[in-house]
Amino acid sequence: MSFIQASMAGNVWKIVVSVGDTIEKGQEVAILESMKMEIPIEAEVAGTVKAIVKPEGEFVNEGDHLIELD
Repeated sequence: MSFIQASMAGNVWKIVVSVGDTIEKGQEVAILESMKMEIPIEAEVAGTVKAIVKPEGEFVNEGDHLIELD
């Protein structure tokens, strides 16, 4: 089990994967909005999306878990 984490503080603007999706290392999985900028979040490892930990619209801090992978 591993997690994709927020690279900075901001609002979860969009989650672009769904539970059950197979993702590859480097694939964009979410977009954060911070200071009116959109920051893409990419997977650091390959895996299958087990859970969306932080839903769209929620505020996150740097290092918070966004997505859980199997």
